[in-house]
Amino acid sequence: MLQQVEEKREEWYALYTSPRAEKRVQERLMAFGIENWLPLHRCPRTWSDRVKMVDMPLFPSYIFVRCTEAKLAELYRIYGVVRAIYFEGHPAIVYRNEIDAIKEFLQIASCKQLLLNDEAEILCGPLKHVTGKVQKIKGQVVRLCLDQLGITVSVKLSEIAPTVRFPK
Repeated sequence: MLQQVEEKREEWYALYTSPRAEKRVQERLMAFGIENWLPLHRCPRTWSDRVKMVDMPLFPSYIFVRCTEAKLAELYRIYGVVRAIYFEGHPAIVYRNEIDAIKEFLQIASCKQLLLNDEAEILCGPLKHVTGKVQKIKGQVVRLCLDQLGITVSVKLSEIAPTVRFPK
């Protein structure tokens, strides 16, 4: 009896997908009515002629699904799903508080704006990959002080990205 109750309980699981197929797998899961979550974050991508902010998976090749363990085995038939993540011979359960922590992190990170004295990296042009401190923000233009070159430059806001520094 207890085993039947456990089989019917829905839990969060992590699925491993084909490379760069997370969004398509998410669409297919939704078409089958499977509750899922693909954590995305906005990051700059550089092409030869422009820089664009795109939504990228936070965990490449992974997507979270909420279903029963029995239903999990059926998801392997969905094109793009490679396998479920296992721990000690059983599908690894991702606890709700872990999902909530990831969501909270993404919420905080998305609200982070560039402020004075923040470090930022130039994404394109002759000064690509050079970092500097933000001195002034006016509209869509940022003035950066590049200490390593001893100069100050003005750069479009869309052509720089905040440099992430983790406290020690």
